[in-house]
Amino acid sequence: MSKRRRGTQGLAANIIFSLIALFALSISIVLLLMNYNMKNRLEETVRENETLAEYAKAHTRTDAEVENAADEAAKTADAQARAEILDNIRRHMQDGNTAYSLLRTLYPNEIVVPSDTGYVFFEISDELKHHEYDLDRFYQNAATKEVTYQDESGNTISQKGIDVSRYNGKIDWEKVKGDGVEFAFIRAGYRGSSEGKLVTDDNFTANIEGALEAGVKVGVYFFTQAISAEEGREEAEYVLDLIRDYDVTMPVVLDVETYANGRGEAIDASTRTDAALAFLDTVRDAGYTPMLYANLKGYLIMLETDRIEGYDKWFAYYASFPVYYPYDFQIWQYSEKGEVAGIDGDCDLNVCMKRY
Repeated sequence: MSKRRRGTQGLAANIIFSLIALFALSISIVLLLMNYNMKNRLEETVRENETLAEYAKAHTRTDAEVENAADEAAKTADAQARAEILDNIRRHMQDGNTAYSLLRTLYPNEIVVPSDTGYVFFEISDELKHHEYDLDRFYQNAATKEVTYQDESGNTISQKGIDVSRYNGKIDWEKVKGDGVEFAFIRAGYRGSSEGKLVTDDNFTANIEGALEAGVKVGVYFFTQAISAEEGREEAEYVLDLIRDYDVTMPVVLDVETYANGRGEAIDASTRTDAALAFLDTVRDAGYTPMLYANLKGYLIMLETDRIEGYDKWFAYYASFPVYYPYDFQIWQYSEKGEVAGIDGDCDLNVCMKRY
């Protein structure tokens, strides 16, 4: 080989080595830049993670902290509820309302019944027949306090009635009729509270004949102290005998009330209901319309309400207006201090929503 060729070969080799070195340097620079970028990204990620960790730490609550927060929220809500209740109670009492009416407001899904030992609460049952009256249609005259039930147009569709006994004295039935009274329940009699003797009301004959002569429709009622079904039937037969010769078109009523130390107070609701049903069944079988008279205590405590579902009811309630009773009834005795022409002193007033 010649000397010139060896020189050419050496130059080519140097160029190749230089290119290789340059390529290697380029790769190194690229790798260095990539490493730098990765380092920066890693640092950013670390910072982000640290920020997220700090946020999570700041907003994370332990189970105990969650329970405490819930308790505090409940206490705040309870405090607000208590404040609202106390405010309602204060306003209710400042308006002159009674504790009884307050209880009715606080327990809208129950019937609150005053009793000798306090108040008894009865959950309103959907299994018992409810009345269908629109309470807004009961109208009370501001001057006379007379109650009527009206239709949507404001026309009176109820009947005005009274109930009387010997305690009302001598009655001028023509004046009673002239005062708009359409029906009257005459007390037929009562059973003695101690010995159980059956007694006819002293003014029964005068009252039933006077009412009929004046054109007032009549029904009768009997104050019971029966302590058995047998005595209930006996009372019904006694009343049926009294009214046999009269045109009684209104119901024949069993009056169920408390009587201090009376013999009827010694029995339970089941026995009293047995006696009441015996009376009602006997009256029905004789062709008359049987009816029960009672107040809240009578219907819900003294009697077994579900067993008397099939009979008309006369409900006594004076505590407020309108009537406070969800279940079915046909007559409401709304006052014991009414004024009626032809009767001296107070008289019981009734409004009847059913035509008999």
